[in-house]
Amino acid sequence: MTIRLRTMAKLLSIFGFLLFFLGCGGEKDPSKLFSIQLEGNKNKYQQNQLVGVAIKNKKDIEISSVQYFMDGQELPLTDGKLKLDLKTLGNKELVAKIGFEDRSTEIKRKIKLLAAKAPEIYTYEIINTYPHDSGAYTQGLEFSDGILFESTGQKGSSTVRKVNFETGEIIQKINMDRQVFGEGITLLNNQLYHLTWRSGIGYVYNPENLEKIKNFSYGESREGWGLCNDGEKLFKSDGTEKIWFLNPATLEEEGYIETVTNKSIFNMANELEYVDGKIYANVYQKESMMIINTTSGAIEGVINFGGLKSKINKDANWDEGNSVLNGVAYHPERGTFFVTGKNWDKLFEVKIRKKS
Repeated sequence: MTIRLRTMAKLLSIFGFLLFFLGCGGEKDPSKLFSIQLEGNKNKYQQNQLVGVAIKNKKDIEISSVQYFMDGQELPLTDGKLKLDLKTLGNKELVAKIGFEDRSTEIKRKIKLLAAKAPEIYTYEIINTYPHDSGAYTQGLEFSDGILFESTGQKGSSTVRKVNFETGEIIQKINMDRQVFGEGITLLNNQLYHLTWRSGIGYVYNPENLEKIKNFSYGESREGWGLCNDGEKLFKSDGTEKIWFLNPATLEEEGYIETVTNKSIFNMANELEYVDGKIYANVYQKESMMIINTTSGAIEGVINFGGLKSKINKDANWDEGNSVLNGVAYHPERGTFFVTGKNWDKLFEVKIRKKS
């Protein structure tokens, strides 16, 4: 008797599944029964934009409920439209949770969430010009107590150094291993953090004597490019659209923002500097710098440094393809920025102003 009951229960279970399977048009995966339709059928939208949305029901199944989410945040539906009101921008997934026939499923659609408005354009005014070591393939700059810390790149000539910015004199310098390609630096909590390009490793030094304290390894970030900090966490660029957040105590990556304009997701942020809630980032191989919102990733401004490179004297260290603008440091006491480039013989003190 028990065997017969078990057999009948199995048959009923199979029969129930078949009814559901046939009722769904023979589709095993219920998420395949629906798709998200967006107004204009585009994949790019802007922050805070109202977008019409609907669920395409491929088998005319009765739907009991639909909820929309992005980054784990529910987006209320009003008059058939969603407001894309998210704090962070970049590559996103719109998730629809659908209830139907006492069941539920999730479907997703990838979109790019862009900035609400175009970046403002800025220019520069040269305040002072100082000598700079043309042998320095500059990767990172940062001030501390009036001393300029600088890191340089290229295998066989990567260094970390302290510099008298007014004279160009190298006060102290350490040479990196010849197999290492040095990248950006930043100072936080009396520690100097330093990246390498493709070695997947960074270093922490005592800024007083440049003695190494420890090494650290990268997490998911692709490479090491630029570093800066907001007094609490480190920001790390890696040659992609992402700027990563690093815990300064553990050096673990704890999230990221993606850099975007109102038209596209943008990569190539190189050397970084943090000032008043914004990241100033050299654009790799361009005579420009981005001003990035550290919460959303929106590129709020672009500084045009056109013409600065023409003021450099080109000596034996000059390489037309590689001697590009790179290196930015803010001097808090003077309220000015210091910029230079790879193998440039000059360091420029500049003020940034909005282009009229």
